[in-house]
Amino acid sequence: MLRLPLEAARRGAIALTIDDGPDPVVTPALLDTLDRYGARASFFCIGVRAARHRDLVREIARRGHSVENHTQHHSPWFSLHGLRRLRVEIEAAQDILGTLAGRAPRFFRAPAGLRSPLLDPVINRLGLRQVAWTRRGFDTVTSDPARVLGRLTRRLVAGDILLLHDGGGRIASNGRAVALEVLPALLEHIARRGWRCLSLPVACP
Repeated sequence: MLRLPLEAARRGAIALTIDDGPDPVVTPALLDTLDRYGARASFFCIGVRAARHRDLVREIARRGHSVENHTQHHSPWFSLHGLRRLRVEIEAAQDILGTLAGRAPRFFRAPAGLRSPLLDPVINRLGLRQVAWTRRGFDTVTSDPARVLGRLTRRLVAGDILLLHDGGGRIASNGRAVALEVLPALLEHIARRGWRCLSLPVACP
């Protein structure tokens, strides 16, 4: 899935997705910002990081966001794994994230969005839907919040799926994660247009 369904777009929905966490510094600050704007997001969490920060995963879910599957280890070689290794990576994350969040993830994103031809039978068996993105800020590449914000908002339309990171993102010149600097302006841009940030399970029931 590259975009939200047409019906969600007609309702003015935007999906904000946040990858590679949870992070004990960045994630709580993102959650506070989302709360201030009444926005909801989907956090694609890495299983081993979730296991290290269990209370944080529970807090993501408690605040009304969704916790989704981003594999157990986020291996850069994920797209080259055989069928058995793919199954182990995805099932392990599914188990830990479902236990901590109180519901099994419904959506899956491969590391760096790189697909394997063997992936579909694994995620189909678990009832997962694969999600990519319409636009990304490249906040793991650039330390300039203005450039990241521009990439996300330029030609932004309802139905888009946006990508930021709470794990592994770059740090801005003020010492804060780029995603933290970008998020308030991004949410204000979305609100001014009368759109709403929804989690993926709400936007795609």
